[in-house]
Amino acid sequence: MTCPRCNAQRVDRVVRVRRLPVVGLYLLGFGLAYVFGGQYLHDLVEGVQRSLLPGWKVAVPAVVLVCAVIAGFARWRQQVCEKCGGPAPGWLLEALAQARSERLAAAPTRRAVLRTMGAAGTGIGAIAGGFGLAVGRNLGWVPVARSMFFTEVEKDAKNRPDAWRDARIVSYRRLGRTNAMVSDISLGSGRISDVAVARAALDRGITYFDTAPDYAQTGSERVLGEAMKGRRDKVFLATKFCVADGHLPNDTPVPKVMEAVEASLRRLQTDYVDLIHIHSCDRVERLLAPNIHEAFDRLKEQGKARFMGVSTHTPNLEAVANAAIDSGRFDVMMLAYHHGMWSQMEAILQKAKAQDIGIVAMKTLKGAKHENLAGFRDDSGAYSHAAFRWVLSNPCVSCLVISIATHDQVEEYVAASGTRPRPDDLARLQKYDRLVAGDYCQPHCGACLSSCPEGLPINDIMRYRMYFQDYGWEKEGMRLYARLDRGASACATCTAPCTATCPAGVPIREKMLDAHAKLRLVG
Repeated sequence: MTCPRCNAQRVDRVVRVRRLPVVGLYLLGFGLAYVFGGQYLHDLVEGVQRSLLPGWKVAVPAVVLVCAVIAGFARWRQQVCEKCGGPAPGWLLEALAQARSERLAAAPTRRAVLRTMGAAGTGIGAIAGGFGLAVGRNLGWVPVARSMFFTEVEKDAKNRPDAWRDARIVSYRRLGRTNAMVSDISLGSGRISDVAVARAALDRGITYFDTAPDYAQTGSERVLGEAMKGRRDKVFLATKFCVADGHLPNDTPVPKVMEAVEASLRRLQTDYVDLIHIHSCDRVERLLAPNIHEAFDRLKEQGKARFMGVSTHTPNLEAVANAAIDSGRFDVMMLAYHHGMWSQMEAILQKAKAQDIGIVAMKTLKGAKHENLAGFRDDSGAYSHAAFRWVLSNPCVSCLVISIATHDQVEEYVAASGTRPRPDDLARLQKYDRLVAGDYCQPHCGACLSSCPEGLPINDIMRYRMYFQDYGWEKEGMRLYARLDRGASACATCTAPCTATCPAGVPIREKMLDAHAKLRLVG
């Protein structure tokens, strides 16, 4: 064929996409993964209504990254004029058509197979990199998830004094400006499935019930609804702005928000709830979402809701709590609060008290490892009592909510009502803190590594120790430790400059020697 411009013959030339556009596509894809993918992951972890999560926030970065991979490996034969060097009209469509026909007609060559495998591997790596960036944007959730959701807490005392059998709530406290007097030990219903347990809690004097539509796919609300029949006036009832599969998004239309709350009322078999929380809130924009607040105001006008609250135990607790107080909109805050809490927490509680905002404490047993609590089994009192007394000793706290699912838990927890910290309780908490303090090497830290004279992988060795001691993976921890070029025996004669660099206060030398003693293979 001839060139339409100069009538010279056309020749083939292999063309690939230039490197700069490919790099640009990768950067765009990774940027979108960090911004939109990270936002999607945050919404997912925070618990936003699953059915309404925008899938395009995941799809768009993935498509861009796949396009980047394809562009990086794409090549075609371009028809150019041997005289003027210009491309022939329509050459790209012709080239694509020709490449397709040749690909269908010819058997795959070794080079083509390798190119395909390389493209597939690069694509998987690109998607994994995008996912890593999305996770990286949400690293603040790692310690929260670990301590609040994925650690096993020994919730039931093994020694059960006879006095617990007849225990009742003996202390009721004012819940801030709601003026409600609520039981200091209150019922959390995240795991409840037995109506009789909720009724037993009422019989023992518990008057504050906490629930949510996403607890057991609305099952919790249904159980409490049955339990309160004929006794609704005895309960201060709190639920959440959400549906069975998660929290309501910020832009949920006001009528839809109201419909969700009205559905909760039907399940709870009541005409009103005393309190509605914005649930597990990690962002100020969700805390102050105009549609949620307008819906609450309408529900309050209709007598279907009395007070508004917020619950938070998330990485952004401090900012959310302060914004809630400053807004003047919230009557109650349900906050993660336990012994050993960070120092800023006391300032938040004092600030809330000054505004007469009721404080409900949750996560009061403090995320912990089951093995570390085993030493408390032989104590005369329950670890739960020591933890509860510590929380309730703060006059800023109106009550604490603890998940109750069995009759034994009703007896044990109610027995702590109205009691003050005792010397043995404080000693027990101090013993507990000694067991867990400085024992956890935070992932993705590495602050100590450059200070080790021996260049030991301190973070890896600490992780192998955790496998052995806490997870019960003794063989795996020993196997991984044996693969290291050098072990932690060198720490015996070291001055441990690494310890001073640890932001978590881990006594590194002590833990490394303990790791060596546990993990080394003998004989």
